[in-house]
Amino acid sequence: MARVILEPIGSALDAQREEAQKNLRHMEGLEARIQGLRASIRDGWGPKYAERTREKGKLTTWERVEQLADPGGELLPIGTFVNHGEDFEGRTSPAAGVVTAFVRVAGRFVVVIANDNTVASGSWWPRTPEKIQRAQEIALRLKLPVVYLVDCSGLFLPEQGRTFPGKTGAGHIFKMNALLSDAGVPQLAGVFGDCIAGGGYMPIISDKVIMTEQAYMVIAGAALIKGAKSQHITSLGIGGADVHVHLSRCADARVPDDPSCLAMLRREVASLPGSAAAYYRFGAEAAPPAFATGELRAIMPHSPGLRYPIYEVIARLTDGSLFWEYLPHVGREMVCGVARLGGLYVGIIANNQDLFEHPEIQGRMRPGGILYKEGIAKISSFSRACNDDGLPIIWLQDISGFDIGVEAERQGLLGYGSNLIYTNSTNTTPMITVLLRKASGAGYYAMAGHPYDPVLQLSTPMTRLAVMEGRTLAIGAFNTRLDDDFQIIASSDAERAKIEAGMRAVEERIEGDMDPTQAARQMDTDEIVLFGELRGWLVAASEMCYQTLGARRIKNPRIWSLHDLDVIWRASTNLHR
Repeated sequence: MARVILEPIGSALDAQREEAQKNLRHMEGLEARIQGLRASIRDGWGPKYAERTREKGKLTTWERVEQLADPGGELLPIGTFVNHGEDFEGRTSPAAGVVTAFVRVAGRFVVVIANDNTVASGSWWPRTPEKIQRAQEIALRLKLPVVYLVDCSGLFLPEQGRTFPGKTGAGHIFKMNALLSDAGVPQLAGVFGDCIAGGGYMPIISDKVIMTEQAYMVIAGAALIKGAKSQHITSLGIGGADVHVHLSRCADARVPDDPSCLAMLRREVASLPGSAAAYYRFGAEAAPPAFATGELRAIMPHSPGLRYPIYEVIARLTDGSLFWEYLPHVGREMVCGVARLGGLYVGIIANNQDLFEHPEIQGRMRPGGILYKEGIAKISSFSRACNDDGLPIIWLQDISGFDIGVEAERQGLLGYGSNLIYTNSTNTTPMITVLLRKASGAGYYAMAGHPYDPVLQLSTPMTRLAVMEGRTLAIGAFNTRLDDDFQIIASSDAERAKIEAGMRAVEERIEGDMDPTQAARQMDTDEIVLFGELRGWLVAASEMCYQTLGARRIKNPRIWSLHDLDVIWRASTNLHR
């Protein structure tokens, strides 16, 4: 039993309050847009292509994923918005033509990587390899089994220059296959149709390879061989189940159809060791928050400049709305502590948006959502302790950046910031980052943003990821044309109008760049999650962190370093529980 005591936080929401209603209406608009885009992307190239797939006696990719999953179990896609809105030779590639998702199968989570057979027969587009590799990376770091549902006709050749070469080109997928195998991570492959070139290589290093009677795996398809060698053959004859199950031994089993293959894959997953999450709950059971997670939609502000109470957010995410706070009276612009998600212990680090009295200058207030010396020192020590104790860390980001100015530099904020960056760069415990709203400047990096390799980064419909807000950046870009009060310096009305137009264009472009779908399209975040879905995602992610026994250090709660830090702090400040 942990010696930290989780205590109730949060309060009931007055949903009828005018501000709450404004927030709710604003969020409903943002979420409706995301839900509409999700539905469109999931349709691939549309009903015609789905029907064409079924006419061949095959299931669509999403039908395969749903049949593989436990009935009613979690199915959490990542990378939904990759390539959204991009044009490739007059064609689109919804979700980059591949489904990647966390799926509960036979009671444990697996990473599913499935070519979308309704989008150019599962071809690989620009960013398809990177999306597959990101899913493989998560599986490798959390030691989650990988299930490949392969139905891939190879590269989309008109764009091969953006897919074939480079460090993260298509060939790196096969290196990831090898690294997963070397690490002992189970890999299972169901082969359902065209598997040409890279599509043929992807399943081969898997521990088990199951082929349907419609499937074939070939280095080159019949069309290419006919052209190169003037041979009249079919792809099934070159590399179908007859060849690879009975002659080459590149596959282990053959089955008549898609449902049979999926059933066999489920049996193979069931034969693996089960989840260790129950062991690491240390006798606790999962419990819902005392306040509905959906209320976050009425708590998060309708305007980027408005504040909100971070404790109310945490109360709507954690089991029982219980939380143990670390150093609550130090660096109050940062909140950190321990909670349970799905019965499992996690560390939470969050930005506090309130105004606070300056710790050294009486009567002076300073805004939250910014990293100051005291808060940086607090979360650095907490992050290190979580890493030492084996607690996964949930980062709830809403950050404007580091403190700046004469005082910040004299306090050595650069040094404190580098300490935090070093800590998060060398942590081995899984870190999950949620961009609640603002993710700005170096603060985004320091709080375990994507460049610092969180095992998962989630955005929300109101996430704004950029160096700074559009207006601020426009001022910076045109600073030589502005006076000390940021007013335009111009010798004529025409020159003034030109500068105004330039600043407006920069601001509008940056505002567009900050749309969360833009970051998701470029793989600068893993998935956009609605606020009502957020707890479910974090509970699932926490379980995935604890699923595999012996994969990383996890101390029992009696020997956490956090206990020692708490005792030392309380003794030094004469505070007692």
